[in-house]
Amino acid sequence: MSPTINVKGSDSGAARVLGSGASGIAELLLFHPVDTIAKRLMSNKSKVSLSTLSPIIFKEYATAPLGRRLLSLFPGLGYAAGYKVTQRIYKYGGQPWFNDILSKNYKDSFTNTFGERKGKMVMQATAGSLTGIGEVVLLPLDALKIKRQVNPEAFRGRGVVRIFLEEGTTLYRGWGWTMARNAPGSFALFGASAVTKEYLFGIQDYHKATWGQNFVASVAGAVASITVAAPLDTIKTRIQNANFESKVSGVTVVKDLLKNEGPGALFKGLTPKILVVGPKLVFSYTLAQSLIPWFSKYV
Repeated sequence: MSPTINVKGSDSGAARVLGSGASGIAELLLFHPVDTIAKRLMSNKSKVSLSTLSPIIFKEYATAPLGRRLLSLFPGLGYAAGYKVTQRIYKYGGQPWFNDILSKNYKDSFTNTFGERKGKMVMQATAGSLTGIGEVVLLPLDALKIKRQVNPEAFRGRGVVRIFLEEGTTLYRGWGWTMARNAPGSFALFGASAVTKEYLFGIQDYHKATWGQNFVASVAGAVASITVAAPLDTIKTRIQNANFESKVSGVTVVKDLLKNEGPGALFKGLTPKILVVGPKLVFSYTLAQSLIPWFSKYV
């Protein structure tokens, strides 16, 4: 018997779209430059020092006036907006939907295997993992955003429609690595958040968490997610930022990275990601967790 997927959750679909969409827009406006810096650091294959840091971050604008340098951190804002808002709506709005499906069809299985309390948390994490795997459908927008940030020469004056028509499935390059990164990363994000709410705050209904409780739970989830996904994120980024005609496989990227830079390079950019990208995830996740129940009161 196939599982029931048309389920009604505690929050309306409109509330989930509005809450997660608003969090995505707010995150984009505040953190797009931070994301650009992190991507450029991860894509850099040379030694990083104080003398090379500025050219790595600002590229050809390294010696330009401060205002122009700051504007250079906003490449691909249109692609970023399309990707980030869609991705946040899918991730933060989709995870509760997957959780509703699991709860409707498999709650007894989770409870019998892990117990009632742990089963609820594992179900939250599993719903997050399923959401992360499905996120691969948004890969073309993510690939275009990354290329615009770190390899704008790949566009050569072409618009987004022309790129989609000409490149086709090339935009899904690295899809396997993306799924391999998203599954444990999203599991850790939603799982660590659920564990924090359950054990640290003793919350039974996660929707009733306060803004502060959501913030702390989001910190735990973000740190766990970024750390778990870091190696595969580095590989995915290097696959995606290559020129469109490049056919470099993930295995080749890993071999070259280990040979030339050592295993530690798999975690290149982890510290800046936790310090500056982590708050981006904390901000949007906290906002989404707080706004979705709020919107549910009205829609």
